[in-house]
Amino acid sequence: MKAWQLTRPQKFASIDLDFPQAPRAGEVRIRTLRMGICGTDISCYHGKFPFFDYPRIPGHELGVEVLEVGEGVENIKPGDICSVEPYLNCGQCYACKKGQGNCCQNLKVFGVMMDGGLCEQSLIRADKLHPSSKLSPEQLALVETLAIGCHASDRGNPQVGEQLLVIGAGPIGLSTLEFNRLSNAKITVMDMSEERLEFCRTNYGIDSLIQFKGDGSEKEKMLEATQGNLFDLVTDATGNQHSMGSALQYVAHTGRLVYVGITTENISFPHPALHRPEITLLASRNALPRDFPRIIQLIENGTINTDPWITHHIEFNEVAQRFEEVTDPANGALKAVIHVAG
Repeated sequence: MKAWQLTRPQKFASIDLDFPQAPRAGEVRIRTLRMGICGTDISCYHGKFPFFDYPRIPGHELGVEVLEVGEGVENIKPGDICSVEPYLNCGQCYACKKGQGNCCQNLKVFGVMMDGGLCEQSLIRADKLHPSSKLSPEQLALVETLAIGCHASDRGNPQVGEQLLVIGAGPIGLSTLEFNRLSNAKITVMDMSEERLEFCRTNYGIDSLIQFKGDGSEKEKMLEATQGNLFDLVTDATGNQHSMGSALQYVAHTGRLVYVGITTENISFPHPALHRPEITLLASRNALPRDFPRIIQLIENGTINTDPWITHHIEFNEVAQRFEEVTDPANGALKAVIHVAG
Protein backbone atom coordinates (compact mmCIF):
# COMPACT_ATOMS: atom_id res chain seq x y z
CA MET A 1 0.00 0.00 0.00
CA LYS A 2 1.01 3.64 -0.44
CA ALA A 3 1.97 5.96 2.41
CA TRP A 4 3.61 9.33 2.86
CA GLN A 5 6.48 9.52 5.32
CA LEU A 6 8.27 12.55 6.70
CA THR A 7 11.90 11.43 6.41
CA ARG A 8 13.32 14.69 7.75
CA PRO A 9 12.10 18.28 8.14
CA GLN A 10 10.48 19.57 4.94
CA LYS A 11 10.92 16.25 3.16
CA PHE A 12 8.03 13.91 2.31
CA ALA A 13 8.76 10.56 0.67
CA SER A 14 6.23 8.23 -0.96
CA ILE A 15 6.78 4.70 0.35
CA ASP A 16 5.30 1.25 -0.24
CA LEU A 17 4.26 -0.87 2.73
CA ASP A 18 2.53 -4.20 3.24
CA PHE A 19 -1.15 -3.94 4.01
CA PRO A 20 -1.92 -4.47 7.73
CA GLN A 21 -2.52 -7.97 8.97
CA ALA A 22 -5.86 -9.02 10.42
CA PRO A 23 -6.70 -7.06 13.59
CA ARG A 24 -6.04 -8.69 16.92
CA ALA A 25 -8.51 -8.74 19.81
CA GLY A 26 -9.68 -5.20 20.52
CA GLU A 27 -8.21 -3.85 17.28
CA VAL A 28 -9.73 -2.57 14.06
CA ARG A 29 -8.39 -2.32 10.52
CA ILE A 30 -9.30 1.05 9.06
CA ARG A 31 -9.10 2.81 5.71
CA THR A 32 -8.20 6.49 5.79
CA LEU A 33 -10.71 8.57 3.85
CA ARG A 34 -9.74 12.10 4.88
CA MET A 35 -6.89 13.62 6.86
CA GLY A 36 -6.93 17.13 8.21
CA ILE A 37 -3.59 18.91 8.28
CA CYS A 38 -3.04 20.12 11.83
CA GLY A 39 -0.76 22.77 13.28
CA THR A 40 1.11 19.86 14.83
CA ASP A 41 1.66 18.36 11.36
CA ILE A 42 2.98 21.72 10.17
CA SER A 43 5.35 21.94 13.14
CA CYS A 44 6.52 18.38 12.47
CA TYR A 45 7.08 19.27 8.82
CA HIS A 46 9.28 22.19 9.85
CA GLY A 47 11.13 20.22 12.53
CA LYS A 48 9.74 22.22 15.44
CA PHE A 49 7.54 19.74 17.31
CA PRO A 50 9.14 18.31 20.48
CA PHE A 51 7.55 14.84 20.44
CA PHE A 52 8.14 13.89 16.79
CA ASP A 53 10.94 11.67 15.46
CA TYR A 54 11.90 10.96 11.85
CA PRO A 55 11.06 9.00 9.80
CA ARG A 56 7.35 8.98 10.62
CA ILE A 57 4.02 8.64 8.82
CA PRO A 58 1.94 11.58 10.10
CA GLY A 59 -1.82 11.84 10.30
CA HIS A 60 -3.97 12.10 13.43
CA GLU A 61 -6.95 14.23 12.32
CA LEU A 62 -8.79 11.48 10.52
CA GLY A 63 -12.10 10.45 9.02
CA VAL A 64 -11.88 6.69 8.46
CA GLU A 65 -13.89 3.65 7.37
CA VAL A 66 -13.91 0.46 9.41
CA LEU A 67 -12.86 -2.50 7.24
CA GLU A 68 -12.44 -5.33 9.73
CA VAL A 69 -12.80 -5.76 13.48
CA GLY A 70 -10.93 -8.05 15.84
CA GLU A 71 -12.28 -10.38 18.49
CA GLY A 72 -14.36 -8.73 21.20
CA VAL A 73 -15.02 -5.48 19.34
CA GLU A 74 -18.65 -4.46 19.83
CA ASN A 75 -18.70 -0.65 19.66
CA ILE A 76 -18.23 -0.49 15.89
CA LYS A 77 -18.68 -2.68 12.82
CA PRO A 78 -17.34 -2.91 9.26
CA GLY A 79 -18.64 -0.05 7.15
CA ASP A 80 -18.85 2.46 9.98
CA ILE A 81 -17.40 5.92 9.27
CA CYS A 82 -15.55 7.23 12.29
CA SER A 83 -13.45 9.96 13.81
CA VAL A 84 -10.19 8.83 15.40
CA GLU A 85 -9.23 9.69 18.95
CA PRO A 86 -5.46 9.46 18.43
CA TYR A 87 -4.30 9.43 22.07
CA LEU A 88 -3.22 5.86 22.75
CA ASN A 89 -2.90 5.90 26.52
CA CYS A 90 -1.66 2.97 28.60
CA GLY A 91 -4.53 2.80 31.10
CA GLN A 92 -2.17 1.86 33.94
CA CYS A 93 -0.17 4.96 34.89
CA TYR A 94 -1.05 7.51 37.57
CA ALA A 95 -2.77 9.92 35.15
CA CYS A 96 -4.76 7.17 33.42
CA LYS A 97 -6.01 5.79 36.73
CA LYS A 98 -7.28 9.29 37.53
CA GLY A 99 -9.25 9.28 34.27
CA GLN A 100 -6.88 11.69 32.54
CA GLY A 101 -5.47 9.57 29.75
CA ASN A 102 -4.80 12.72 27.75
CA CYS A 103 -1.78 13.15 30.04
CA CYS A 104 -0.77 9.48 30.09
CA GLN A 105 2.84 9.10 31.19
CA ASN A 106 3.37 6.54 28.42
CA LEU A 107 1.25 8.29 25.80
CA LYS A 108 1.67 7.48 22.12
CA VAL A 109 -0.18 9.82 19.79
CA PHE A 110 -1.18 8.21 16.50
CA GLY A 111 0.64 10.06 13.73
CA VAL A 112 3.00 11.89 16.08
CA MET A 113 4.82 9.43 18.35
CA MET A 114 3.94 6.46 16.15
CA ASP A 115 3.03 6.03 12.49
CA GLY A 116 -0.38 7.48 11.69
CA GLY A 117 -3.06 7.71 9.05
CA LEU A 118 -1.42 9.26 5.98
CA CYS A 119 -1.59 5.87 4.31
CA GLU A 120 -4.20 3.64 2.76
CA GLN A 121 -4.87 1.37 5.75
CA SER A 122 -3.78 0.94 9.35
CA LEU A 123 -4.63 -0.77 12.63
CA ILE A 124 -5.89 1.01 15.72
CA ARG A 125 -7.58 0.21 19.02
CA ALA A 126 -11.35 -0.06 18.67
CA ASP A 127 -11.99 2.13 21.71
CA LYS A 128 -10.35 5.03 19.88
CA LEU A 129 -12.98 5.16 17.13
CA HIS A 130 -16.11 7.33 17.34
CA PRO A 131 -18.73 6.61 14.64
CA SER A 132 -21.37 8.80 13.06
CA SER A 133 -23.98 7.84 10.49
CA LYS A 134 -24.70 11.50 9.69
CA LEU A 135 -21.34 13.25 9.30
CA SER A 136 -19.08 13.26 6.25
CA PRO A 137 -15.48 12.02 6.42
CA GLU A 138 -14.34 15.67 6.19
CA GLN A 139 -16.42 16.61 9.22
CA LEU A 140 -15.16 13.63 11.16
CA ALA A 141 -11.58 14.61 10.33
CA LEU A 142 -12.22 17.93 12.09
CA VAL A 143 -13.43 16.40 15.35
CA GLU A 144 -9.94 16.00 16.83
CA THR A 145 -9.08 19.66 16.23
CA LEU A 146 -12.34 20.66 17.88
CA ALA A 147 -11.58 18.30 20.76
CA ILE A 148 -8.37 20.22 21.51
CA GLY A 149 -10.41 23.41 21.82
CA CYS A 150 -13.12 21.65 23.81
CA HIS A 151 -10.61 20.51 26.41
CA ALA A 152 -8.89 23.92 26.50
CA SER A 153 -12.26 25.58 27.10
CA ASP A 154 -13.05 23.11 29.87
CA ARG A 155 -9.69 23.86 31.48
CA GLY A 156 -10.48 27.58 31.49
CA ASN A 157 -14.06 26.98 32.66
CA PRO A 158 -15.66 30.14 31.19
CA GLN A 159 -18.71 31.51 32.98
CA VAL A 160 -21.70 33.54 31.83
CA GLY A 161 -20.86 37.22 31.59
CA GLU A 162 -17.10 36.84 31.97
CA GLN A 163 -14.70 38.65 29.67
CA LEU A 164 -12.69 36.19 27.54
CA LEU A 165 -9.71 36.71 25.25
CA VAL A 166 -8.55 34.17 22.66
CA ILE A 167 -5.07 34.91 21.32
CA GLY A 168 -4.49 33.31 17.92
CA ALA A 169 -7.30 32.71 15.41
CA GLY A 170 -5.83 29.63 13.76
CA PRO A 171 -7.61 26.26 13.94
CA ILE A 172 -6.83 25.66 17.64
CA GLY A 173 -7.84 29.16 18.65
CA LEU A 174 -11.04 28.87 16.64
CA SER A 175 -11.83 25.47 18.13
CA THR A 176 -11.42 26.99 21.62
CA LEU A 177 -13.68 29.84 20.53
CA GLU A 178 -16.33 27.33 19.42
CA PHE A 179 -16.70 26.08 22.98
CA ASN A 180 -16.04 29.30 24.87
CA ARG A 181 -18.95 30.90 23.04
CA LEU A 182 -21.33 28.22 24.39
CA SER A 183 -20.81 29.73 27.86
CA ASN A 184 -22.40 33.05 26.79
CA ALA A 185 -19.30 34.90 27.93
CA LYS A 186 -18.12 38.10 26.24
CA ILE A 187 -15.39 37.16 23.77
CA THR A 188 -12.54 39.14 22.25
CA VAL A 189 -10.16 37.65 19.66
CA MET A 190 -6.63 38.90 18.93
CA ASP A 191 -4.54 37.89 15.94
CA MET A 192 -1.96 39.42 13.61
CA SER A 193 -4.03 38.60 10.53
CA GLU A 194 -6.85 40.89 9.41
CA GLU A 195 -8.27 38.04 7.33
CA ARG A 196 -8.54 35.70 10.30
CA LEU A 197 -10.14 38.37 12.44
CA GLU A 198 -12.67 39.03 9.70
CA PHE A 199 -13.34 35.27 9.63
CA CYS A 200 -14.30 35.51 13.32
CA ARG A 201 -16.60 38.45 12.62
CA THR A 202 -18.29 36.82 9.63
CA ASN A 203 -18.70 33.30 10.98
CA TYR A 204 -19.03 33.81 14.74
CA GLY A 205 -20.43 37.31 15.04
CA ILE A 206 -17.45 38.44 17.13
CA ASP A 207 -17.21 42.23 17.01
CA SER A 208 -14.53 42.68 19.67
CA LEU A 209 -11.48 42.06 17.49
CA ILE A 210 -7.92 43.28 18.04
CA GLN A 211 -5.17 43.13 15.44
CA PHE A 212 -1.82 42.60 17.13
CA LYS A 213 0.73 45.08 15.85
CA GLY A 214 3.27 44.95 18.66
CA ASP A 215 3.13 48.70 19.30
CA GLY A 216 1.35 48.61 22.65
CA SER A 217 -2.00 49.71 21.26
CA GLU A 218 -3.44 46.25 21.97
CA LYS A 219 -3.49 46.83 25.74
CA GLU A 220 -5.41 50.09 25.36
CA LYS A 221 -8.05 48.39 23.23
CA MET A 222 -8.35 45.57 25.76
CA LEU A 223 -8.90 47.99 28.62
CA GLU A 224 -11.56 49.73 26.58
CA ALA A 225 -13.29 46.42 25.73
CA THR A 226 -13.35 45.33 29.38
CA GLN A 227 -14.15 48.63 31.07
CA GLY A 228 -10.63 48.75 32.46
CA ASN A 229 -10.64 45.30 34.09
CA LEU A 230 -8.90 43.15 31.46
CA PHE A 231 -9.95 39.51 30.95
CA ASP A 232 -11.25 36.90 33.37
CA LEU A 233 -9.96 34.17 31.06
CA VAL A 234 -7.20 34.36 28.46
CA THR A 235 -6.39 31.43 26.16
CA ASP A 236 -3.14 31.59 24.17
CA ALA A 237 -3.34 29.32 21.14
CA THR A 238 -0.35 30.72 19.25
CA GLY A 239 2.42 28.33 20.24
CA ASN A 240 4.70 31.39 20.16
CA GLN A 241 6.89 31.86 23.22
CA HIS A 242 6.80 35.66 23.01
CA SER A 243 3.02 35.75 22.87
CA MET A 244 2.74 33.21 25.66
CA GLY A 245 5.12 35.15 27.90
CA SER A 246 3.26 38.41 27.27
CA ALA A 247 -0.22 36.97 27.78
CA LEU A 248 -0.17 37.49 31.55
CA GLN A 249 -0.46 41.25 31.10
CA TYR A 250 -3.92 40.76 29.60
CA VAL A 251 -5.35 38.78 32.54
CA ALA A 252 -7.56 40.48 35.12
CA HIS A 253 -6.81 40.22 38.81
CA THR A 254 -7.76 36.69 39.99
CA GLY A 255 -8.17 35.62 36.34
CA ARG A 256 -7.05 32.50 34.49
CA LEU A 257 -4.56 31.94 31.68
CA VAL A 258 -4.65 28.76 29.58
CA TYR A 259 -1.76 27.69 27.37
CA VAL A 260 -3.07 25.42 24.63
CA GLY A 261 -0.41 26.14 22.02
CA ILE A 262 2.91 24.36 22.44
CA THR A 263 6.47 25.57 21.90
CA THR A 264 9.93 24.06 22.30
CA GLU A 265 11.24 27.40 23.57
CA ASN A 266 11.40 28.73 27.12
CA ILE A 267 8.55 30.97 28.24
CA SER A 268 9.58 33.83 30.51
CA PHE A 269 7.76 36.54 32.45
CA PRO A 270 8.45 38.50 35.65
CA HIS A 271 7.07 36.63 38.63
CA PRO A 272 5.14 39.62 40.00
CA ALA A 273 3.07 39.61 36.80
CA LEU A 274 1.76 36.21 37.90
CA HIS A 275 1.83 36.69 41.66
CA ARG A 276 0.40 40.18 42.17
CA PRO A 277 -2.95 39.52 40.43
CA GLU A 278 -3.03 35.91 41.72
CA ILE A 279 -3.41 34.48 38.23
CA THR A 280 -4.25 30.82 37.80
CA LEU A 281 -1.97 29.40 35.10
CA LEU A 282 -3.23 26.29 33.30
CA ALA A 283 -1.88 24.00 30.60
CA SER A 284 -4.18 22.14 28.24
CA ARG A 285 -3.02 18.94 26.57
CA ASN A 286 -4.91 16.85 24.02
CA ALA A 287 -8.51 15.94 24.88
CA LEU A 288 -10.59 13.37 26.74
CA PRO A 289 -12.60 10.45 25.30
CA ARG A 290 -15.90 12.06 26.30
CA ASP A 291 -15.13 15.09 24.14
CA PHE A 292 -15.41 13.17 20.87
CA PRO A 293 -19.05 11.98 21.03
CA ARG A 294 -20.02 15.37 22.44
CA ILE A 295 -18.48 17.16 19.45
CA ILE A 296 -20.00 14.74 16.95
CA GLN A 297 -23.44 15.44 18.44
CA LEU A 298 -22.87 19.22 18.34
CA ILE A 299 -21.98 19.03 14.64
CA GLU A 300 -24.90 16.73 13.91
CA ASN A 301 -27.43 19.07 15.55
CA GLY A 302 -25.98 22.19 13.90
CA THR A 303 -24.57 23.85 17.02
CA ILE A 304 -21.15 23.70 15.39
CA ASN A 305 -20.96 24.53 11.69
CA THR A 306 -17.81 23.09 10.11
CA ASP A 307 -18.52 24.45 6.61
CA PRO A 308 -16.31 27.57 6.87
CA TRP A 309 -13.33 25.70 8.29
CA ILE A 310 -11.97 23.82 5.28
CA THR A 311 -10.25 26.23 2.92
CA HIS A 312 -8.11 23.83 0.86
CA HIS A 313 -8.39 20.29 -0.51
CA ILE A 314 -5.59 18.18 -1.98
CA GLU A 315 -5.40 14.66 -3.35
CA PHE A 316 -3.30 11.92 -1.76
CA ASN A 317 -0.75 11.99 -4.58
CA GLU A 318 -0.23 15.76 -4.17
CA VAL A 319 1.04 15.75 -0.58
CA ALA A 320 4.73 16.41 -1.24
CA GLN A 321 4.04 18.88 -4.02
CA ARG A 322 1.36 21.00 -2.35
CA PHE A 323 1.82 20.67 1.43
CA GLU A 324 3.50 24.05 1.88
CA GLU A 325 1.04 25.79 -0.44
CA VAL A 326 -2.08 24.62 1.36
CA THR A 327 -0.71 25.34 4.84
CA ASP A 328 0.53 28.86 4.11
CA PRO A 329 -1.65 31.53 5.79
CA ALA A 330 -0.63 33.91 2.99
CA ASN A 331 -2.70 31.71 0.69
CA GLY A 332 -5.74 32.01 2.93
CA ALA A 333 -5.11 28.61 4.53
CA LEU A 334 -7.10 27.82 7.63
CA LYS A 335 -7.63 24.07 7.36
CA ALA A 336 -6.49 21.83 4.52
CA VAL A 337 -7.86 18.32 4.05
CA ILE A 338 -6.13 15.49 2.21
CA HIS A 339 -8.41 13.16 0.22
CA VAL A 340 -6.71 9.84 0.87
CA ALA A 341 -9.49 7.60 -0.46
CA GLY A 342 -13.17 7.61 -1.33
